[in-house]
Amino acid sequence: MPKRVVIGVVTSDKMKKTRRVEISRLVKYPKYGKYVKRRTVCYVLDEENVSSVGDTVEIIESRPMSRLKRWQLVKVVSKGNLIDVAALRAAAKDGEVQ
Repeated sequence: MPKRVVIGVVTSDKMKKTRRVEISRLVKYPKYGKYVKRRTVCYVLDEENVSSVGDTVEIIESRPMSRLKRWQLVKVVSKGNLIDVAALRAAAKDGEVQ
């Protein structure tokens, strides 16, 4: 059986060599026929720590590496452009003080 390859967005990079990736999908609600957003959360091995929060990544299914980790990072499809608001505020505050 071939291994699944999916694309998702990194939502957490706080762990060493591990990323939390969300895969969004639309599901048709049976009774009303309305499409509802659903998500699947995967924990991914990122050996070189190349991805960060907001990046779109391609992952592949693999053997279990820990209790939750069952995916490996293939490549970073596109880099995210998240802005660190706390760092901007600190820089602005330092500029006002001086």
